[in-house]
Amino acid sequence: MIFEDIYKDKKVIVTGHTGFKGSWLSIWLHNLGAIVYGISLSEKSEGSNYDSSNLKEKIKDIRSDIANLDEIKKDILDIKPDFIFHLAAQALVGESYINPHTTFNTNVMGSINILESVKDLKKECVVIMITSDKVYQNKETFWGYKETDKIWGKDPYSASKSMVEIAIESYLSSFLGPGNNNIKIGITRAGNVIGGGDWSLNRLIPDCMKSWSKNNTVKIRNPDSTRPWQHVLEPLSGYLLLGFYLKHNKFNGEAYNFGPNDRNNYSVRDVINQMSNLWDQVTWEDISNEKANFHESNLLKLNCEKAWHDLEWFPVLSFPETISYTTKWYKHYYKHNSCMFEFSSNQINNYVKTAKRMKVPWAKK
Repeated sequence: MIFEDIYKDKKVIVTGHTGFKGSWLSIWLHNLGAIVYGISLSEKSEGSNYDSSNLKEKIKDIRSDIANLDEIKKDILDIKPDFIFHLAAQALVGESYINPHTTFNTNVMGSINILESVKDLKKECVVIMITSDKVYQNKETFWGYKETDKIWGKDPYSASKSMVEIAIESYLSSFLGPGNNNIKIGITRAGNVIGGGDWSLNRLIPDCMKSWSKNNTVKIRNPDSTRPWQHVLEPLSGYLLLGFYLKHNKFNGEAYNFGPNDRNNYSVRDVINQMSNLWDQVTWEDISNEKANFHESNLLKLNCEKAWHDLEWFPVLSFPETISYTTKWYKHYYKHNSCMFEFSSNQINNYVKTAKRMKVPWAKK
């Protein structure tokens, strides 16, 4: 597998390593033999994949505020990383309505602080900036959004991520472009990622798992809304693959969508029905008539042809497999109440094996 060749023994910073995607990426990189430095302000929630996998014993855990330039710059210049995956963010739309200033400060200034820090890094470094599928002006059309489509921001979260992309383009044009051969930057856009260890508030999977584990009824708004459901390992494979190409001086400054194929656009109702095949005593209540306190999109879809063409990346798991991976993680967590590192690692290994069977290019030896 090409990931082993490029990340083994390399110093890799993962910002937001205590979060959902950051913890999974940290586990994968650790298992690839990378020297992982996790940078986060604090643990996101008790029971998180970071906490339940006991990652603090396996990676170098650093508590710094990405919104503090002095702190993050010192960390980066001291570590002298080979790769940076910037995932730290205030990632919830609902929370962005409650705390817009914090959202903009964390997402925009935090990302600018990463760029400002690597600008002074005197060595080669690949930087993957993770934004969101919500950077696009969403007209809720059936056709997926391409990387060249209009950047927008209806809510504070979406606006903050769009502003990050503008800031990246500015730094590429002004400081990190062709004249700087040390720093290579890639931009990734993905959304509606699910998987074990996500405990975020007001999200479908965590709400269902927490309610059903106590035999409670979960309240569901807009059960017929569709989403591009993808397991967390799908976009992470894209992030790792983009890092590979950037290390080989390809696609510097490019943005890529990482999303599921068309057949994984299922409704909330479909997800619940699929989970009910794996979880006993599933009950839910439709509360669509209750007014939401923030805007919710009914459809948001990505076009991933650029990633397929440039990177030879495409999703691995089917919709049933995506739901199975996710539900089984929570079942194991609630049943055994033990360290989830081995279970999470096995899911990564099984994902890679599936990719090899499908002859996905990055999974080949």
